[in-house]
Amino acid sequence: MKRIAITAYGLFTVAGGVLGATGTRPDSSAADVAAYDASHHGLIQLLALAVFGAGLSLAVWTAAARPPRLGFAGGLLASGSLLLSGLATWTAAQDTAFARPFTSLAFAAGAFGFAVPLALLVAAVARTTPRWLAITGYVIAALAALSVFGMLTSVLYPLIPVGRFGGLIWLVLVSFRKRAD
Repeated sequence: MKRIAITAYGLFTVAGGVLGATGTRPDSSAADVAAYDASHHGLIQLLALAVFGAGLSLAVWTAAARPPRLGFAGGLLASGSLLLSGLATWTAAQDTAFARPFTSLAFAAGAFGFAVPLALLVAAVARTTPRWLAITGYVIAALAALSVFGMLTSVLYPLIPVGRFGGLIWLVLVSFRKRAD
């Protein structure tokens, strides 16, 4: 179950990255967000579904992996953040009058709200892995946790995908590694 869940999480995460690549940015104006949402309604709904699916599959992985308590909490919080991000994205697509605030909420939940709890999950699981994997996990967790300071400056936005995609790759490695490590 753990490997199926992490594979689904990976596919949904990559799909979300691809679908969201051409979208608006946090500093886009309300008019730009409304115009984009109005002309890309179906794409945004698919993006919302992909993000929601990533959150749900991460929750399943967390339950199946049974990480230490702090990791379990981090996994569920990260999952909840993705679920909220997906729902906010879907809501933004429904009415362009509310597109800007819901797009901002979707970004915040899927960025800082996701990366920091994911850091807890990765750091807690890293304690149970071989040294080389643990060190890699701690580095990813530290960078993901630092992304919260992106709330103060957009200069740190590049740390968000380090947490999202670095964390994904790391969790895949953990899920598929041989127990003889």
